[in-house]
Amino acid sequence: MKVYLNRQIVQGPYGGGNLFVKAYYEFAEKTHGVKLQIDQTMRINPEVILLAGLANEGPRAISADQAIMWKMYNPGCKIVLRVNENDARKGTHGMDAMLLKVSEHIDGTVFVSKWLQDYFVTRGWACPNQTVIHNGVQRTVFKPGVKFNDGKSHIVAHHWSDNVMKGHATYERIDKFVGENPDKFAFTYIGRHQCDFKHTTVVRPLHGRALGEELGKHDIYISASVFEPGPNHVLEALACELPTYVHINGGGAAEFAGVDHAFLGWEQLESILNSGVHIPNTAIALQSWPDCIKEYNDFLEQTWKANTP
Repeated sequence: MKVYLNRQIVQGPYGGGNLFVKAYYEFAEKTHGVKLQIDQTMRINPEVILLAGLANEGPRAISADQAIMWKMYNPGCKIVLRVNENDARKGTHGMDAMLLKVSEHIDGTVFVSKWLQDYFVTRGWACPNQTVIHNGVQRTVFKPGVKFNDGKSHIVAHHWSDNVMKGHATYERIDKFVGENPDKFAFTYIGRHQCDFKHTTVVRPLHGRALGEELGKHDIYISASVFEPGPNHVLEALACELPTYVHINGGGAAEFAGVDHAFLGWEQLESILNSGVHIPNTAIALQSWPDCIKEYNDFLEQTWKANTP
């Protein structure tokens, strides 16, 4: 099965979609005899085009529109779209409409969470061939670490994006809270932000082993982000075995962490923090990146073979 992926790897910390792209290039050819096409001229005539985004991003990338045009002249080719985006997550307009339009022309859809699948199905998703595949996580990198052990509960959050929908108002409230309780709590924020922090340790954006080592030091993870399609930051926290609390409207975050680890507002979160009782999350089973990519290739092969002459 010859597969073309329409995104290239970006080095450094660059969000969850880039982690998937890295993993696909690393592991795809190790299952099902997949042959990756990395040239947008399509000289090997791909049998499946895997769209990891709608736009043309990079010199060897094609857009969804170009993929649909290619399929018109090569009807044996199938298009599978990985959906990891929506308007709600960033307060934008137009992304949902573009994705829904593309859904009329594709052969398969991979949603990165059940929550995101429900979000689009209720809005009229046209492609009936669908599956849900959660992202993988590198368990050798994201794992429990040596704690501070200084008598405080160390809270941590991390985001690549500095969009305010990531929950900045809550993070500023945590900053105030630890300032009022300096002997009991500390807060570390890793990544980009637009917050006015006064009592928080801010760490530059990290990825890979450096991020895993930093997360593993802490005791409690908070994600105040809302309407997340399939947040890698929550998967990474869970892999570090941190009790992970998320906003009840966190979308995929609430799916991953579980409703028993969800908070509605600051008063509820403050009560959780002060309780001193933090149990592990059990809502989902984490999977490795190789297993994740195998699931993708299983679905791509199934889609490719369906109704193929």
